[in-house]
Amino acid sequence: MKWSFVFTAAFVGTAAGLAPAETIRVIADNTRIDKSCTIEIPEGTVIVDADGNGVIHVAADDIEIRFAPGTVLRGAPADRRPDEYRGYGIRIEGQDRVTLKHARVHGYWSNIYATDADRLVLEKCDASDARRAFLKSTPVAEDSSDWLSPHHNAKNEWLTNYGAAIYIEDADNITVRQCRVRDSQNGLILDNVDDSRIYDNDFSFLSGWGLALWKCDRNIITRNALDFCIRGYSHGVYNRGQDSAGILMFELNNENVIAENSATHGGDGFFGFAGREALGEDSPHPAEWYRRKGNNDNLLIANDFSYAAAHGIEMTFSFGNQFLANRLVGNAICGVWGGYSQDTLIALNTFEENGDMGYGLERGGVNIEHGRGNRILQNEFRRNRCGVHLWWDPEGDFLEKPWGKANGSDSKENLIAANRFVNDQTVFHFRGPSAVTLCCNEILSPEKEMEREPNVEVMRADDMTIPKVTLPDYEVLGTTRPVGARSALYDRENIIMTEWGPWDHEAPLARLAEARADAHVYELHKYPSSTRVSIEGDGVRLSQRAADSTSRVPRYIVEAKQSGVAPYTLVIDAGAHSKRISATLIAVRWTATFFKWDDSTDPRNDLESWRALAKKPDAVTVETDRMTFKYAFGGPSEQKLSDALTNAKIGGDRYGMTARAQVPLAAGTWKISTVSDDGIRVLVDGKPVVEDWTWHPPKRNDGTFTLDRSTTVEIMVEHFEIDGFATLEFELSRG
Repeated sequence: MKWSFVFTAAFVGTAAGLAPAETIRVIADNTRIDKSCTIEIPEGTVIVDADGNGVIHVAADDIEIRFAPGTVLRGAPADRRPDEYRGYGIRIEGQDRVTLKHARVHGYWSNIYATDADRLVLEKCDASDARRAFLKSTPVAEDSSDWLSPHHNAKNEWLTNYGAAIYIEDADNITVRQCRVRDSQNGLILDNVDDSRIYDNDFSFLSGWGLALWKCDRNIITRNALDFCIRGYSHGVYNRGQDSAGILMFELNNENVIAENSATHGGDGFFGFAGREALGEDSPHPAEWYRRKGNNDNLLIANDFSYAAAHGIEMTFSFGNQFLANRLVGNAICGVWGGYSQDTLIALNTFEENGDMGYGLERGGVNIEHGRGNRILQNEFRRNRCGVHLWWDPEGDFLEKPWGKANGSDSKENLIAANRFVNDQTVFHFRGPSAVTLCCNEILSPEKEMEREPNVEVMRADDMTIPKVTLPDYEVLGTTRPVGARSALYDRENIIMTEWGPWDHEAPLARLAEARADAHVYELHKYPSSTRVSIEGDGVRLSQRAADSTSRVPRYIVEAKQSGVAPYTLVIDAGAHSKRISATLIAVRWTATFFKWDDSTDPRNDLESWRALAKKPDAVTVETDRMTFKYAFGGPSEQKLSDALTNAKIGGDRYGMTARAQVPLAAGTWKISTVSDDGIRVLVDGKPVVEDWTWHPPKRNDGTFTLDRSTTVEIMVEHFEIDGFATLEFELSRG
């Protein structure tokens, strides 16, 4: 494969390095710019894009626009929620050879939006603080509504549904260099952009995608920092990722060079999918068109795709890609996932400690389902749950779809050769009717060398001559070295989510670190020593625990003075970073009974028989002061509530719980919130307040009730789990 690109240099009509002579003062929406200029905006000015077509309109070819030092184009006041941002800051539509330098644009749905803008140059622009969604997932449980859906973009769904700090579509030969995005959902989206250069940018700590590509070919993407682009993660609790990624590549992206980027701590480091059109689900084509359609012939080389919530690299339904000399360490599910991939070269990579939170059998270094002709050569594997896992399984009606008919789904002609495996739990795992060749692999200290089903043909060819893989020549643009630059944040434990996205480890962060029934523990990260913390609320007291040598983070403890329900507000006085956090302690004793059930007593079909199981001899009753259980894939017996419950061995599937508490409450309206997986019902004095008695993923439900006088009520919680992941979170607060 030869990597060749043709670029056209952008024309700049001013002397190199000199700002345009004319200054234009921007103070209103729909300002037209048709000449090279320097833009000034009065400090503190907010300019709303009232008609949704952009505030600054670039209206000429061959011009250079600069922002004066200190100038900021802002589209929303400081107290506006980021999910309420609207409109566009700078709009470029149909202009050729425009250069935009030092622009600082914040507070819009998309801060910079360009269409049909060939040879556009964005240099040293800061497009931080663009629209981003409020995340409903909590440290305790995932909320499925946070999932992204990148599969559709033929009608600009990425822009319409999510926005981006910088969105560029239908443009060729563009350059984006030395730009920065923080506090946003998506950094840079490229939609039908070819023959372009993206380098030396920092699009990190975002809640969606650092860089996203849709139908983009022959681009050079080098030396960008795309770290911590993630959602759907709580360390040690769940690792979903929710289709976030450092680099997203969807729908027919070919011959791109992606080199020397750092995309660590993402949902995926790199997430590639051939696309609905390629598979025959959109835009029907003649049958032959689908042959070898996908994200093809891309070179991913010398990148760091480590510490992802899911996969370091995911590339599916694609052909001829090369993954060379990448670092793939500590990914929760696997280093490379290549479902239905063909003719992939995976060589000279480092796979280390992948798969510790894999789902089912998908775990470890390289996982490929229905792959053909893939070569896994000269890689280093260390301490992975599984080194290489290849399999074929029934694909339903997939072979009736155009892509399946054109390309097949056999798992065969795969070669695993000249790799080094050290201390992997299982080195090789092969399943389903398939064929694989092993040659000259060095295997040291495995727990198990191979798991193999009888219908797998494993051919040993240690006398085969394996040509040494050498790295191809590739063009590298940029002067930064992002790989390894954030080594102090290695490991997934440094992914700390807030309601608006991942914490950047720089700005002050107040975080609820521990929630007990009678106490809440808050951590204050990066706050100045002059910060003052106080408490509002009659039924609580505040104490401080000095930072210890391990965490070096001060902790503040809010405790209930007595049994009951105690609303409070934690007040953090730190100047510009001041914050008020309102919450409620529920210091009550619950009597909870846990029990097993089977299909004959399914609670959805026979509630009374299910409830009767709580009175059977093998049910276990405990007294507990909490009604939040982080089950994950475990069950009640792993919650350490009592020896009797531990010994009952109630596992992670098909269990139920009923719990009651007498709760003294003041007059007024009260709100009950739950996060549950699966069914949940909460009754107050026998009347349902929350009810979602279904099989569902982690889901939030709210309900209210009103008391006309202070009294003690009985709250009853019923919960059932069917299978898989489970959680139960209960909150009671003023309505």
